[in-house]
Amino acid sequence: MDQKVMQQVQTLIHNPIFLAAVSSWIISQFIKTLITLLTNEVRSAKELIELLFWKTGGMPSSHSALVSSVSTAIGFKCGAGSDLFIFSCCFALVVIRDAVGVRRSSGQQARALNELGTKVATRFRYQFKPVKEIQGHRPMEVLAGILLGFFIGVAFSVL
Repeated sequence: MDQKVMQQVQTLIHNPIFLAAVSSWIISQFIKTLITLLTNEVRSAKELIELLFWKTGGMPSSHSALVSSVSTAIGFKCGAGSDLFIFSCCFALVVIRDAVGVRRSSGQQARALNELGTKVATRFRYQFKPVKEIQGHRPMEVLAGILLGFFIGVAFSVL
């Protein structure tokens, strides 16, 4: 590998903003997986892997944790008055609003469509293919993600 590329990779993996982002996502997914395991809702190894690395919804919100840790770390590194911090806060608000509002209501609408489609399909004897139910977050899950991300952002910025 080129010396310059190696130097850039090394700079990236020592950047507190990058470390806060990756750590908040990994920790929030781990906590979410642990909570799900404790409630006995995991039925297979595939579900466990999906939950650890990809599944959305649940406590805490990994989306909210990631964007709040990034904003916090940027605030410490660049200052609360910097353009980058203001941009990161606006970006965080869009992601958080989407996690708690748009995705949640889309999932509820999909669930209602699936229930209606199943009833109609049963009555008129035809095959119904359900639409994907996107799992959004409850406000408490988002708040937990924001707090987790904030503390992780502080930790990587101060320690």
